This record gives sequence, C-alpha cells and structure tokens, in this order.
Amino acid sequence: MSDEPEGFTEFVRLRSGPLLRTAYLLCAGDRAAAEDLLQDVLERLYPKWRRIRGSPEAYARAALANAATNRWRRRGRRPVETELTPAADRDGPVPQDRVDDRDALVTALAGLAPGQRAAVVLRYFDDLTEAETAAALNCRVGTVKSQTARGLARLRQLLAEPTTSPEGAR
Repeated sequence: MSDEPEGFTEFVRLRSGPLLRTAYLLCAGDRAAAEDLLQDVLERLYPKWRRIRGSPEAYARAALANAATNRWRRRGRRPVETELTPAADRDGPVPQDRVDDRDALVTALAGLAPGQRAAVVLRYFDDLTEAETAAALNCRVGTVKSQTARGLARLRQLLAEPTTSPEGAR
C-alpha cells in the first residue's frame, strides 16, 4: 500500500504476538476477546502511527490496558465464562503440570478487579517498571504500587484455595 504509514506493518508483524499475550491476560484468558481487543487497539493505532512512532509498543500497551478496563465499565457488559483451551496456545507437547499451572493462573487473574489485573499483567508479565506501568495506566506510581500489592495478595489467596477437580485428587 502506498498510503500505509512506514513501519506499521513491520511493527504489527513483530509485536502482535507479545501484545496478544498481554491482551489475553488482561481479558482473563478469553482468547477471542483478547484478539478483538488487540484488533481494536491496532485499528486505533494505525491513523496515529506517524505521531507515536517513537514508542508504539508503550502506546499500544497503554491502549490495551485502558481498553480492557473500559470493556467492563460499559453498561451491560459482563465477562463471560469461557472454556480455557491452552492446547491452542502451544506448538508442541507441554507437560500437564504446565497446562494446569497456566489454567490456574489465568483463572485466578479473572478473579482480580480490572485495575489490579492490568497492574499485575503490565508489571510482571510485560516486565514494565512502576513508572512505565503508571504511564500506561495514566495514574500515579503509588496507585500502581497499591493496585499491584492488592492484586498479588488476591492472586496468592485465589491460588492457595483448593480447587475441586471432576477427576478427583491425583
């Protein structure tokens, strides 16, 4: 395309995988919602590309976090329980324990408030600093610290709770 902003396609090709992972975690394991969220963000990014070319990934992460939070604020929108299918996210055989751990983590992330989930995902899965996370969420560093602390405490609580398996104990 002749009118396409220079470097946009390359950015999407190189960074859409990591951005999709972030969206997946922000959407609490709903892959379809994560794909929709990323697509919406990339669509909004496209016309602004020339202005944000210096730090497009930071802009995209901030937009993902904001869009994921706003998604739940819309009237009438509630998260829908979806079946987790970790097999679709892997290329080869994965030990069952890793799948179980991933399932437990994504399920626990779904139990966090959207702000806590965004802070935890950006800080620990995207490895952003507190300042970078605050910039992405358009809040103060203190807010990031408190949301992260509350989110981690809730995650520990959710992950420590015994889960019942239909197959029984192993």
